[in-house]
Amino acid sequence: MAERTNGATEAAGDFPPVSLPMLFWTFLRIGATAFGGFMALISVVQNICVERRRWLSHEIMLDGISLATLLPGPVAVNVVTYVGYRLRGPGGALVSAVAAIVPAFVLVVALTMFYFRWGEVPAVGNAFAAFLPAVTAIIVSTAWNMGRKSIKGLPELALAVGAAALLLGVGGFYVTLAIITVAGGVGLALFGRGQAAGQVAGPAHQARPMSRVGLLLTFMLLAALVGLFLIPLPGLGTSSGARIVVTFGGMSLMLFGGGFVFIPLIQEIVVGNLHWVTQTEFATAIALGQVTPGPILLSAAFIGYKLQGLWGALLATVAIFGPPALLMVSAGQMMDRIKSTGRIQAALRGIRAAVIGMIFSAAVVILRTVQPHWLSAAIFVGALVALLRWRVDAVWIIPVAGVLGVVFY
Repeated sequence: MAERTNGATEAAGDFPPVSLPMLFWTFLRIGATAFGGFMALISVVQNICVERRRWLSHEIMLDGISLATLLPGPVAVNVVTYVGYRLRGPGGALVSAVAAIVPAFVLVVALTMFYFRWGEVPAVGNAFAAFLPAVTAIIVSTAWNMGRKSIKGLPELALAVGAAALLLGVGGFYVTLAIITVAGGVGLALFGRGQAAGQVAGPAHQARPMSRVGLLLTFMLLAALVGLFLIPLPGLGTSSGARIVVTFGGMSLMLFGGGFVFIPLIQEIVVGNLHWVTQTEFATAIALGQVTPGPILLSAAFIGYKLQGLWGALLATVAIFGPPALLMVSAGQMMDRIKSTGRIQAALRGIRAAVIGMIFSAAVVILRTVQPHWLSAAIFVGALVALLRWRVDAVWIIPVAGVLGVVFY
């Protein structure tokens, strides 16, 4: 796809049309193999939707990651929602998010039923150990491909290196927020002079975006969820379906910073305040979220299942992912309206460079947990070569690594 030096991305007409069934199938495959945390899922989405299918540009993908990092809720699902929205409007956002969550939801519910019936979870240690070097390779290849497209000089390289160093040295949500804010300011200062407004790709779909009334109603609904979470109505019951929706829906809009940052707040509420699960059960729920593909917040399905069976698992899952996804679509639509200005494009240029550094830092964090073994090095190098040299589809990398781990570890 053609690049523009003024920071604008391709026009919407340059993108191939994507059907809703194709979106569903693509993200179903991605969701079934998305082991290794939120950055692994994002990296697979980048590999499939940008590198291989060329449905979106690198710039649009980086904008989605930046926005998802700033908003509450699970970053990976928010990025998936943004990609679906950019391709097919609100319908595409819904289809993409549901497809990405369904495989892990089914697996978590099945293991939860197993746990409550027999009291233990099957061990998947060797396969999971082999996933980690493969996931690291996927993230490194994603950052490399994005960097080749978006880092055009020393200032952007410095922003990327600085962002990676800060996250590795300090870390945390507030540091992430500071990185994005400062990078936007640096981008505006360095690249904003004489920056003219350029053509920026709108969503590559024909669906009409939400009206101002729709946006207002959306924000009112989300505000009501937070209000009911903070000041619950006495008639909701202690473990009713309505209480499940209000609790997980309200929490989802107050969770910033990624999966593991969410755990203390959720633990305090569902174990300490509501007594929905024991400490042991909560630890098991988190473990299931880690050993299954998809976001760790699918642990909510475990808690919902204990309270209301399959219906409770479904309600908890919809409540924990739905409100942030709705907010992501609304914020994405607002970004579409303002990012065509030259100054916003300059700020985004700095933010994109910082996000690339943040992606590299995620690879380093995962690499530190990789088991020291000749197979780990072989999987990492082999996966990296397959992705960068042979452009192998990323959804095949992790399953093959898992098989190798079971055989050779």
